[in-house]
Amino acid sequence: MSDTPVRHQNTAAFYGQAVASFALALTATAIGIARLHADAWVRGFLGIAVLYLVTSAFTLAKVVRDRQEAGQIVSRVDQARLEKLLAEHDPFEKL
Repeated sequence: MSDTPVRHQNTAAFYGQAVASFALALTATAIGIARLHADAWVRGFLGIAVLYLVTSAFTLAKVVRDRQEAGQIVSRVDQARLEKLLAEHDPFEKL
């Protein structure tokens, strides 16, 4: 059986790009809403909608990540069972 699973880590550049992209998109949207030629309640509604969208996106990302990690755990347990069966199997043993 394998001792430790291989951990995939993102590079610092990828992390930085993701943070910068998120910040740029949120800033551009906030500026667009602020400069919109509409009543204050319309801009407020759009601002709240953007905040709700952002929190929903973070929640969805967490749920997808948790589901993927749970699938990896089940896969590792199944792999360990298979490796144990293969290790105990003697092909030269009489049936």
